[in-house]
Order: sequence, then structure tokens, then C-alpha cells
Amino acid sequence: MSVRIDITGLRPERIAVVPSPLAELGMALHALSEPAHHPGLQGWATGVTARLDSHLADRMCEADFLWRTTFSDLFMPFAGVPGRSTLPGATLADDLDLLDKLSDEQFVDAALEFTCALPYSTGGVSALDDPEVRRRALDLAAARGPQQLRFSERLLADPPRIRDWLRQFARDCDEAFFAEAWSRLQHQLAADARRKTDLLRHKGLAEALAAVSPAVTLDEDAARITVDKLGDGRSATADGGLLLVPTSLGWPHLMVLHRHGWQPVLHYPVGSPELASPPSVEQLTMRMSALSHPVRMRICRYLARSAYTTGELAQVHGMTAPEISRHLGVLKKAGLITTRRRGRYVLHQLDVTVVARLGSDFLEGILR
Repeated sequence: MSVRIDITGLRPERIAVVPSPLAELGMALHALSEPAHHPGLQGWATGVTARLDSHLADRMCEADFLWRTTFSDLFMPFAGVPGRSTLPGATLADDLDLLDKLSDEQFVDAALEFTCALPYSTGGVSALDDPEVRRRALDLAAARGPQQLRFSERLLADPPRIRDWLRQFARDCDEAFFAEAWSRLQHQLAADARRKTDLLRHKGLAEALAAVSPAVTLDEDAARITVDKLGDGRSATADGGLLLVPTSLGWPHLMVLHRHGWQPVLHYPVGSPELASPPSVEQLTMRMSALSHPVRMRICRYLARSAYTTGELAQVHGMTAPEISRHLGVLKKAGLITTRRRGRYVLHQLDVTVVARLGSDFLEGILR
């Protein structure tokens, strides 16, 4: 499972690393609505929530599915501007002006993403144009609750009204808490953007992507970027560009905007407590599968306490040596045990550090 970006024909000058105030506001709203995803920000989230005006807090709940359930592409409107080469704005006001450059169809489709009613990577008919797509979108919104249904009905009936609502909401958030946060964060993001840009110029795209995240790789022969995520998707730069947008509030989320017809965007966290080499989704799946077998769990119980030979484990568990060897092979392939030789004996032991990290690895993997 992964998201793939075809970069055939992409020219180096069409790759840019640029912070986005509006994208960072989206991450701020997500951190406020899902503080458990961001343990390092819980103090900030608690402080902001405590001093929020009740009217703004109510409006924050009114459409929180745009940043809680999904990371709506409305927070990166620059990617949808025709020509697929527009950069984020220097200020929040500049980014909000880019929202006006989206067509009503683009705006509505991006806002309805939480319903999963429309094809994302392949495009399709808009809910504004097709009654059947519209009905399905409203049915799916209703399944999420009356709040989502009311918002979707208003959106489909009067897109300009919701555009105005979102613009004013962003301005009010800026005044209430985001301007202060952005004044602190923009310097860190600008510094990271400069570092990644230097890597692009002097080391190339592969080095820059490796610095973005170990989960992002470049196959230069296939002209393809692969982002290791629990999900499938595809996009192409075609005649447009590629954007790398850093976020200070986003860890552990590594997001890929791969909406059909939009400029691909990698929205990546900086300054995160991310492990130097987090396991891939395939490795994580292999480790959890390896530990799901009751015999291997019992073997791990022994190997966590001391190192054992295959023969010793066979005797303890009442199994043959080949049977134990097969289970040990699964655990070793998953990277859960280590082996060392002592004379003519091979000793196996559980890698306790790797096992202890599984919980955080799993959380990082599903939230990535």
C-alpha cells in the first residue's frame, strides 16, 4: 500500500519547498480537535481551547470534519489553481485569496471529501452537476450525523455562502490564536524550506525526499515517488509542478495531496520526534502478524527473559526442532529477534526494544 506520484518530465525548477499559512492553520485546527494525535501539543491545545470565544468554539465544531475526519484540500487551494504551478501565499490572506481561484465544482468536491462520495485520484462528475452523486453525498453525510448533513446541504445549495463562511472563520481563528502561533512557527518552517531547497539544488530530489521522511522514496528510473502509507493512491505532475510544504504542527501525519487534476503536494512534518528509520507499512504488518500466533507469543515469552537455542525451545514447548525453526524464521524475518553464535550453538533472543516500540510504530503508521 502506498501513494505514488508519476514525475515523468518534471523539471527541477518546477519543484518548490514553500510553507503555507493556511495549510498550517488546518493542522492547528486538527490538533485542537484531535489532541490525542499530538501529545506534544496538548499543552498548547488546552491553552487555546480554554480562551476560545464560545461563538468561535461553536463554529469550530460546525465543520470540524474538514480537519478532523479528513485533511481537506481546501486548506491547500494553491494546488487546485489552473496551471498546477501556483505557490502558497506568503500570508494567510494571500492563501485565502487563492480559494477564490477554485471553481465551485473544485470547492464543493474538496469540501465533500469526508463523505467519500467522489473519486479522489481519478476524477469524476461533481455533486453540483449530477443528481445521483449529490444524493449519494448527502446520504453519506447523513450517516455521519445531522451536523455534517446540514453543512453539506448548505454547501450544495449555495457554495459562495460557504466560501464566505470559511474565509471569515479562518480570519477569526487567525485573530483568536493562529497569528500568535504563526509568528513563532513561520521562522522554523522557512528555515526548513531553505534546507530542503539547498538539498534539491546541490544533492538532487532523492536526497531532498529522504530528508522529508524515510517513508518517501524516489525511483529515478521509473520517474516515480512512492510514499509508504496505509492507503493506495496515484497522481502525476504532468505539465505542472511538485510542492513540498513543511508543517510544524503536523507530526505524525505525512500527507499527500493527490487529487485528480491538482498539483501534487507532500505535506510533511518538521522537528518531529519521529524515529530515524520508522518501519515501513509492510514491516509493521509483518511484525504484528508474526506476534499474532499463540506459539510464537509463547516463544517470545522465553526469549524476552534469556537467549535460547532451537533445541532448548523445542524441549520446553514439546515440539520438534524444525517446527521451532520455522517459527523462529518468521520472527527473525520480521526483525523481532536477534541471533548470536556461542561455540557450536546458535542463541536466539527477543529484541525487546523493537517490540516495545510496536505501539508507537503502529500509531505512527496508521496516522502517517
